[in-house]
Amino acid sequence: MAFDIFSRRRSAADPSRVPPGQVLTDKWPVLHYGPVPRVDPARWTFRVFGRVERPVELSYAQITALPKRTVRCDIHCVTQWSRLDNSFEGVPFLEVYKLAPPLADARFVVVHAELGFSTNVPLQDLLRDDVVFAYRHDGQDLTPDHGWPLRLVVPHLYFWKSAKWVRGIEYLTRDRAGFWEQNGYHMRGDPWREERYSDD
Repeated sequence: MAFDIFSRRRSAADPSRVPPGQVLTDKWPVLHYGPVPRVDPARWTFRVFGRVERPVELSYAQITALPKRTVRCDIHCVTQWSRLDNSFEGVPFLEVYKLAPPLADARFVVVHAELGFSTNVPLQDLLRDDVVFAYRHDGQDLTPDHGWPLRLVVPHLYFWKSAKWVRGIEYLTRDRAGFWEQNGYHMRGDPWREERYSDD
């Protein structure tokens, strides 16, 4: 029998919080392709580049020293599980946006991560006050399996857009598929529209 990652909650969840085709779980399944990268925070850097007024490179100490906030949100995985009431702590995307503003013609972002992974996100989807570069989850440091030392959290899109092991963002004038989108995932990934794959 296949291992079941789903553990249904005993209490009934508000159906308005669960997108179509999703199953609730109390667990936080670990899903990734390839090995978990080994990261030395002392040598780690985060780049903001592309269509920006001034490219920026930050150390881990510098990015974690930026103003932080805690976001409580639900997460929805393209593999059809949802986990409600997560707490992520980190640096709001808006703080990075203010630190290195894009040029006026920037409309899209490619989020670059370790090991050559990336995902694309429309800039408007990142300019929400609940989008954070997180380093803590539910009161604990993120584990490497879940994206430590830094992962993007975009609560209103499928969770692959919340890239693990983030190393930078690239502003673009035109949309460009990231790693996952080049391999069949949807360009936007709205769970309420079930935008799972490129042919949806």
